[in-house]
Amino acid sequence: MIAFIQILGMLINVFVMLVIIQFVIGLLFAFNVINQSNQFVVQIYTSINALMEPVLGPIRRIMPSTGAIDFSPLVLILGLNALMIILQSVATS
Repeated sequence: MIAFIQILGMLINVFVMLVIIQFVIGLLFAFNVINQSNQFVVQIYTSINALMEPVLGPIRRIMPSTGAIDFSPLVLILGLNALMIILQSVATS
């Protein structure tokens, strides 16, 4: 059981890193630090978006509109960390 939770924790950490990478690349595009003609970065960003959209889409629909700022990655990271805390608590009890 503990090994399963550790593997799940590792997958959650990878997922959180992908969310952060997606957020940072989006900011770099928004502030024109990285040009969108850079096909390599665009392909990475598109791939990460394709992985994250099934998870972030429902969160975006539930949350109220905040204008230009998207808080759904933050909510996802907090939710994943809460899930990990709950799983670790169940494993140790």
